[in-house]
Amino acid sequence: LVGHVTKDGSIAGPRLLEHIVDVVLNFEGERHSRLRLIRAIKNRFGASDEVGCFDMNEQGITSLTDPTGLFTTRHSEPVPGTCVTVALEGRRPLLAEIQALVGVPASEFGNARRVTSGLDNARTAMTLAVLELRAGVRLSGREIYVATVGGMKMNEPSADLAVALSVASAAKGLALPADLVAIGEVGLAGEIRKVNGALQRIQEAARLGFKRALVPMGSDIKIAGMDIMEVGRLEQAISRVKIG
Repeated sequence: LVGHVTKDGSIAGPRLLEHIVDVVLNFEGERHSRLRLIRAIKNRFGASDEVGCFDMNEQGITSLTDPTGLFTTRHSEPVPGTCVTVALEGRRPLLAEIQALVGVPASEFGNARRVTSGLDNARTAMTLAVLELRAGVRLSGREIYVATVGGMKMNEPSADLAVALSVASAAKGLALPADLVAIGEVGLAGEIRKVNGALQRIQEAARLGFKRALVPMGSDIKIAGMDIMEVGRLEQAISRVKIG
């Protein structure tokens, strides 16, 4: 049985179908993104938090065993204003790159713009305020643009630290190490809080060749060949990556 969801989110057909069948799958995707996801809303035969990833290209829809390349870019040299983090889509960790651009101070007759793409506006604004007041990165009067690569949507708090580091890197014109990933929630007091699935996220980053990771204090993660730096506060994280 196949149900249809209209553009306004309503069900075109009887909702009672969900109670009859054993499995309900949603096929999701953004108009401007190549990634398509299949999520199990109901599954009587297995876990409902598994996600299938597919690439919509010129040849049609193909399965993706490793969709990370859709959300990161490879730079020949480190570029200021970029930071890589790891998101969780269901059980699947996905590397995502966050890019930031910080302009010169606006004139006295203009208002500085704060624009985000792929990130939560309110959460990004909060992270910028903490970055300026707690970590001493001057952002007042400067236009700031923050976006994810590939149109990925990231609303989870684990991306806060990567957002803060990318903006700090852009504001100071200093690039972060190319083999670094950053994971952590930023609190209003400037503290870095632990996030769920930290070990799984770092293992995925190590598998893809990253050698350094910034994680919240107390994460207690050890992976051979990877330098894992625990940080308790935002200003400490900025200092560890040498952009402070």
